[in-house]
Amino acid sequence: MDLAQQALTEGRFLPVAELNEATRDAFVRLLAPAVENAPWICERVAASRPFDGPVAVLDAIGTVIRSAPRDDQIRLLRGHPELAGREAAAGTMTAASTTEQGRLGLDRLPAPALAALVEGNRAYRERFGFPYVVALRRRATLDEVFDDLNRRLGQPPDAELATALNEVIAVTSGRLSLLLGPFDIP
Repeated sequence: MDLAQQALTEGRFLPVAELNEATRDAFVRLLAPAVENAPWICERVAASRPFDGPVAVLDAIGTVIRSAPRDDQIRLLRGHPELAGREAAAGTMTAASTTEQGRLGLDRLPAPALAALVEGNRAYRERFGFPYVVALRRRATLDEVFDDLNRRLGQPPDAELATALNEVIAVTSGRLSLLLGPFDIP
């Protein structure tokens, strides 16, 4: 188990100083749990060191995501699993996604709710070309998730791309707070 996974498992926080002092490869490995299936983001963020705290790390991640070419942004979004989708059924989601989806019971949905979510995922992916991504930690109930999904299905594609990227940054923020320690986002 690497240092980042150990920190997450044991509830201890990874000091930002360790990120600053790590080799490029170690930096990518340490930060990877915060960014879903996108080590390329960590590689680009490494060039922004040193960081003075978790907010600076999050800001650097947000800058990389927002300034990435559109193809990279789409690749980032496509690296996220659908809610209660095939990755969940196959057991291939990251530990962080499994925990996040489990909190709202997405791993044990009754058949009608699962069917509605599968249909919502299909409609969203068909409309936008990437999966619906939402920072589940900011949603208290499954109804809030369905309301958000339905609202976002009506957005123009460019607006939805921006919304989806902001949700990725919010997901990353929550994961960074578990990895580096709680912090306030200005």
